Amino acid sequence: MAFRGLAVWSQSVVTLQSPKASNSKGLEMKKYVMPAFVAAAVVAAAPALAADLKPVYKAAPAPVAANPWDVAIGAAVMTDYNFRGISQSDRGAAVSSYFEARFKPTANIEWYAGLGGYSVKLATDPTAEIDIYGGARLTWDKWTLDLGYWYYAYPRERQIDGVIVTVPSGATSLGNTDFGEFYAKLNWNPNDNWAFSVQGYYTPDWLRSGADGTYGALTLKYTGNALPSGWNWYVSGELGHYWLGTTDQVFTPTGVAVFNNITGTGGIDLPDYTYWNVGLGFTYKALTIDLRYHDTNLNEAQCAVLTGDPGAGPISPISVTNVGAVGVGSKWCGQAFIGKLSFDTTLSALK
Repeated sequence: MAFRGLAVWSQSVVTLQSPKASNSKGLEMKKYVMPAFVAAAVVAAAPALAADLKPVYKAAPAPVAANPWDVAIGAAVMTDYNFRGISQSDRGAAVSSYFEARFKPTANIEWYAGLGGYSVKLATDPTAEIDIYGGARLTWDKWTLDLGYWYYAYPRERQIDGVIVTVPSGATSLGNTDFGEFYAKLNWNPNDNWAFSVQGYYTPDWLRSGADGTYGALTLKYTGNALPSGWNWYVSGELGHYWLGTTDQVFTPTGVAVFNNITGTGGIDLPDYTYWNVGLGFTYKALTIDLRYHDTNLNEAQCAVLTGDPGAGPISPISVTNVGAVGVGSKWCGQAFIGKLSFDTTLSALK
């Protein structure tokens, strides 16, 4: 804009002077007047030109501090609540939900604490299963180590004399089966498709029976490439084994099917068992549809011993288990095909 004004002004000076400039003095004046105006205009325009050419330096914006706090929430509906191969909902539908607070002080450490709940139908007829848990996740490269403690509470269990429950089938269960366990999970994700995990859980008092319980498992998951529809898919499986100890509760000398609190009498040697599952899942944003097959190597008599299933029925021939001859059997531990629809997200993902 400065140069355009300069051209107009210079031209008007030349036009006014040239018609009357016939002598040498006029010529000489013409010679000096125009360069003078040009020089003055250039000097006047120089600051604007310099301002246009001068590089502009702006301070880099201050980095936005990442919020170390987050909350994960989720809910699910399933055709059966299966826990390590055993139905917790009498082979019927169940619902669940959870809330998990997370604190991540560094990129490699995350502390968490959660509260969850499941609808159940068990021998002691509790209102629900309430899970309280917490721990830390430590991450480095492609590895994650998850260490924590999980407590299973079953409020308002029905009881007889405050200790035992004898269900209609004649099976027996302790009246208070709340218990907790320590756990450790080592996860390896070599790439975006594969995930491997080794898991271990330990309780010194399984279902308040006095028996210790150790569960170890290997899991494998393959996540495929996204489908054209925007859905993702995966296949996964788990192979685990449950080592269960000896209770500090025994049957009464008369053989009545109730527990008697007599420590040091040998107790009941609970049956160990192997559990496995394999399934196919589909995910879309926060939604997951999981279709899975579950099974164990427990027979029906062993299942009745572990569960106290009130629906356990007579079996023939009578099975011999770790606790002796058992004439009833439960179907809570056998083959099961379960469908599950779940929703999982975090507050940070919703922003």
